[in-house]
Amino acid sequence: MKINDIIRENIEKDGLWLVITFKTPYGPRDTLEILERAIRESGWDVTFSANWWTADIPYGLARVDAKKNGKEKIVLGKWVLGKSCKIIKVENLDLEKGKEEFFRMVDSIASTLIHDPVIRTMREQY
Repeated sequence: MKINDIIRENIEKDGLWLVITFKTPYGPRDTLEILERAIRESGWDVTFSANWWTADIPYGLARVDAKKNGKEKIVLGKWVLGKSCKIIKVENLDLEKGKEEFFRMVDSIASTLIHDPVIRTMREQY
């Protein structure tokens, strides 16, 4: 199943967070662009996007905030580099569980960059 289909089928479901775990052959920038495009094609407006990844281990996290008709959704793409695209897990989470997952993933990726003022500021906002 493609990421576009997963987003289209799940973005309207309950829960503020849509968390998608998947393999991708694309790099961080292309992976974020694929998620943003799929969200826009589902009729949602992208209001914020960010990307975190490691250089040593090929995995990362893409976050895309979206709005549609007054409703908000945060799409969190947890990705690992692979030879092809493959969806591993899809979850719709409430505010607290989604926030915990987001912070856990950012911590795992950015633990060595915690003194970076941009990351500190972003963490304080959430």
